[in-house]
Amino acid sequence: MNDWRGMRTGDPDAQLRPLDPDEADDASSWRLILEIPVLILVAALIAIFVKAFVAQAFYIPSASMEPQLTAGDRVVVSRTAYDLHEPRRGDVVVFDDPQNTGEADDGSFVVLRYGRDALEAVGIVRPEDAELIKRVIALPGETVEGAADAIVIDGRPLIEPYLDDAVVTPAFAAVTVPEGHVFVMGDNRTNSKDSRVFGPVPVDTVVGRAIARVWPPGRLAYL
Repeated sequence: MNDWRGMRTGDPDAQLRPLDPDEADDASSWRLILEIPVLILVAALIAIFVKAFVAQAFYIPSASMEPQLTAGDRVVVSRTAYDLHEPRRGDVVVFDDPQNTGEADDGSFVVLRYGRDALEAVGIVRPEDAELIKRVIALPGETVEGAADAIVIDGRPLIEPYLDDAVVTPAFAAVTVPEGHVFVMGDNRTNSKDSRVFGPVPVDTVVGRAIARVWPPGRLAYL
């Protein structure tokens, strides 16, 4: 039976000719070749838009947030979480490294540009500008210190159910958090560069809130 798909008319009185199967396959192959770059470009643009305005995936390179987050985990960070309210105690936040030297270090991430944004948006590659991920411990106006193996805020011990039972918080001097800042710490208290080193963090440098651990699959969880 003749395949009449793609018949050519030419002269209205001319006899119709069936499309050769090989010709049809060639046309489909060329369409696929032309469509793939367009689809990749569209996906990249969507990833860039989502990363810039909605959410972004980050790769965890160190142990500074163990046991909640371990090296190799991926987390999704909401960029809109603080549009309606300020960071809250207990939030896991990503922020610009106050001591950024251009090199990623403990707890740091990388921010990619242009063509690499699609890979960064899913947490595959590391950025070129350092960012850190830590937990908000103290809020503006509060006085925080490390004493008796615990965090003390305005004279009251802080209950931290997210910490491993074996975690010991080394003592550190009292710090009063300025307005517009938060005091952040890693959950791995003996292996974290945080506000004990660089001081309270300006809220306007916070990129967003980590809302979920999405990789590896066996460790899926809300934060």
